[in-house]
Amino acid sequence: MAKITGQKAHKARLKRIRGAAMRAEVGKAIYVAADYLSTEAALSITNGAVSGKGHIASAPGEPPNADTHDLDRSIHTERESQLVALSVADSDHAGDMEFGNSRVAARPFMQPAADKTRPKAQRLVQEAVKRVSRGGAL
Repeated sequence: MAKITGQKAHKARLKRIRGAAMRAEVGKAIYVAADYLSTEAALSITNGAVSGKGHIASAPGEPPNADTHDLDRSIHTERESQLVALSVADSDHAGDMEFGNSRVAARPFMQPAADKTRPKAQRLVQEAVKRVSRGGAL
């Protein structure tokens, strides 16, 4: 008869994977990833921008250059639920800048930030899953 070893450890690992600790740790990683995205988007608007008298608008397709700082200061992170976090730009003209309109060409800042931070976000979530499956936590 074959002897099975490690059964208790495996059951404990499976329990941790589907438990509250996993949701909590992955939720933290998701929030941090969304916050990285928010920070990257705001930085893309403010880096090299001159506000006030010497302000020069950005080229279409490039992130907008900050003038009044209304847009970059409107970017923040919100927790919607334990496993959902949002990077939000709630300035009145955020949508017009990101997607353009009939008068202004698109100057995306959120999508490029998402593209840039995606690998780091994926690593954060993967590390959280590994940490909990091995019995650890933040």
